[in-house]
Amino acid sequence: MTEHELIKGCIKQDPSCQRMLFERHAGKMMGVCVRYAQDNMEAEDMLQDAFVKVFQYINQFKFEGSFEGWIRRIVVNTAIRHLERKKMSFKEIDDHHADLPSIDPSAFTYLGEEDLLKLISALPEGYRMVFNLSVIEGYSHDEIAQMLNIQAGTSRSQLVKARKMLQAQILQLQKIAV
Repeated sequence: MTEHELIKGCIKQDPSCQRMLFERHAGKMMGVCVRYAQDNMEAEDMLQDAFVKVFQYINQFKFEGSFEGWIRRIVVNTAIRHLERKKMSFKEIDDHHADLPSIDPSAFTYLGEEDLLKLISALPEGYRMVFNLSVIEGYSHDEIAQMLNIQAGTSRSQLVKARKMLQAQILQLQKIAV
């Protein structure tokens, strides 16, 4: 079944089409949710809420551009709303890593995708959210500010601090690996 036929079936609320669409996109979208969530259970909740919205608003998809991109936007926005309900904060964290030494490129050879995801998920909520939206999703600071109801400057500073914190974590891993 083509994606176009699948979407048309979902618009008609055909359960088999909905199941197929979910199975086709859930794995990749779970990866998006995991980057925003504290743990897998929270990520699963985000994914479920997002697909409820996908099926609720699928009739608004205009068959222009990427359908996966359309779903991803819903997933990201659902994750943001989920974290807002938890009263996500963009607090300032005492940062003692102002002048971090440069990281030896070989440090990255020890890190796999799973390791990087763990480091990102260990970031404070506001840092993690801005890092994901900027670095992974590619949103501008102005877009992030609008999505999160913060100032663009707050988005920039959260990203800088997230990167510094990640650098510090990678340095720690590099020391352990040596």
